[in-house]
Amino acid sequence: MHTITKLLLSTCALAACSNSASAQQAYPNRPVRFIVPNAPGGSTSIVARLIGDRLTAAWGQQVIIDNRPGGNNIVAGESLQRASPDGHTMALVTAAHSINPIVSSRPQYTAFLEFPPVATLVTTDYILVVNAALPANNLKEFIALAKAKPGQLNAAVSNTGGIQHLALEYFNVLAGVKLQAIPYKGGGPGMTDLVGGQVQLAFNNILTVAPFIKSGRIKALGIGGESRLSVLPQVPTFTEQGLPGYSVKNWMGVVVPLHTPEKIISQLANDIIKAQALPDLKEKLAAQGVAPFVNGPKPFAAFIKAQSAMFGKIIKAANIQLAQ
Repeated sequence: MHTITKLLLSTCALAACSNSASAQQAYPNRPVRFIVPNAPGGSTSIVARLIGDRLTAAWGQQVIIDNRPGGNNIVAGESLQRASPDGHTMALVTAAHSINPIVSSRPQYTAFLEFPPVATLVTTDYILVVNAALPANNLKEFIALAKAKPGQLNAAVSNTGGIQHLALEYFNVLAGVKLQAIPYKGGGPGMTDLVGGQVQLAFNNILTVAPFIKSGRIKALGIGGESRLSVLPQVPTFTEQGLPGYSVKNWMGVVVPLHTPEKIISQLANDIIKAQALPDLKEKLAAQGVAPFVNGPKPFAAFIKAQSAMFGKIIKAANIQLAQ
């Protein structure tokens, strides 16, 4: 009996250890925080929720969207820096991730580039939208109005030095106009003021502007990409309207804290890529006019470097001086 008891205790101890190890290895084993660097209501929040809902269903663990606007992504980046590198905190980044280290002297931006890339999510073209009362109904009329009122037309941008600001300044160069940038903490607040007439225009993506265009509260004057959008087939591109050479895209992806284990990064990337392949997610993104963008960790890292080089050339051409 003594021997049998010892064997039973030993077996139970091994089982307990095995169960403990399995619990430690399971990922995720609690809710996952998804940091978004903009205020609620913009395109980043929309994409984060679409992806987060699919991951929640796959994991059986809630993905919690944590909007951290402010400081031109500094607030969100520092929040990710403070997080434990265990895969239970991730952050959405945009093209600003590649731009900020070029246009700002703040050391945080260089440090943020050390966040391990996980996966890309989507790309979006920029659309020139204006307040419904603005007396311009196409790109030619808008450029004429802007030239007649230099410095008097204000544009909502998400953060000084961000992708929307860069899209605006590049348009200034190509069109020979002077539009003023008014910074906001995200696409949502900027759109509210555009509808209300506090600003006259914005360069924004279809996810953010579509509801306002459909309701007639703002007008779309042109698509900044190479081709028209299926959800706005009536809106011509800038090139079609006599302004070639303009192509500024935003993109979104996921990064995690420094020192996150490679195994977790790989699993998280695979789970995100699986979510992107789901027909219902593809349909929802297509309905929003957003193009899927699928890359794992290594291609995403190479893409970030290439984007930094490209935006550096645009910043030089536009002579943008934004050191902070």
